Amino acid sequence: MTLNIIDRHKLILKKLNADGFVNVTDLSDDFNVSLVTIRKDLKLLEEKKLLFRSHGKAIPVNPYITENPVKIKEKINASEKNRIAKAAVKTLVPHDSIIIASGTSVIEFARRIKPLEGLTVLTASLNIALILSKIKEVDVMQLGGMVRPSSASVIGPIGEKMLTEFTFTKLFLGVDGIDLDYGLTTTNLMEASLNKEMIKSSQKIIVLADSSKFNKKGFGRICELSEVDQIITDSGIDKKTKQRLLELGVELTIV
Repeated sequence: MTLNIIDRHKLILKKLNADGFVNVTDLSDDFNVSLVTIRKDLKLLEEKKLLFRSHGKAIPVNPYITENPVKIKEKINASEKNRIAKAAVKTLVPHDSIIIASGTSVIEFARRIKPLEGLTVLTASLNIALILSKIKEVDVMQLGGMVRPSSASVIGPIGEKMLTEFTFTKLFLGVDGIDLDYGLTTTNLMEASLNKEMIKSSQKIIVLADSSKFNKKGFGRICELSEVDQIITDSGIDKKTKQRLLELGVELTIV
């Protein structure tokens, strides 16, 4: 018996919730209806903002990110960022020389850094430089460049050239999106370029990202997931994403 449109929509959303995506061809076979009918179903559901259509399939939400100012981003998933920051601090050891990039997750991390023997920090973030400058046991270096008002951080070739003069033990990187196939992204192309140079200058790449960042894409691509050593995230990460990251050899810390 052919399902009516209401029943099809219910089953499509149920499958989407269970699997994380639905395929147009599979749905056509499952419901014994034409591809045209399924595309119309998905279009209607997208208009109701219940899914996002993409290349012969549909996913739960729009994966493409728009940029928000730091003051707004700080309020999003604040408790998760707090737990992530606590875990990140535990990775520090005496005489570490680290890079802290920009973003609200790494700002929270900087707020939790305590006096530590021989710790040197280079940062793109003006806010982080100010926070850590109050700890006399920490040597702070501000990366040079053009200041982005939305993030109060620097970008551009001056900072990129400066990074070639140093080697760091760890990079603590905040991102706007993590896509299992596309990799790490940010909303700004010049910031992505600077992040690439940070990666080249660092021995270990640690990404601080709450679970809402997964299955999202920003405009600027930073790197593939194979270049990442560790991701610290919260328990909202789904099982499939967790399994895929482990298969890729990424150390996963869930808080």
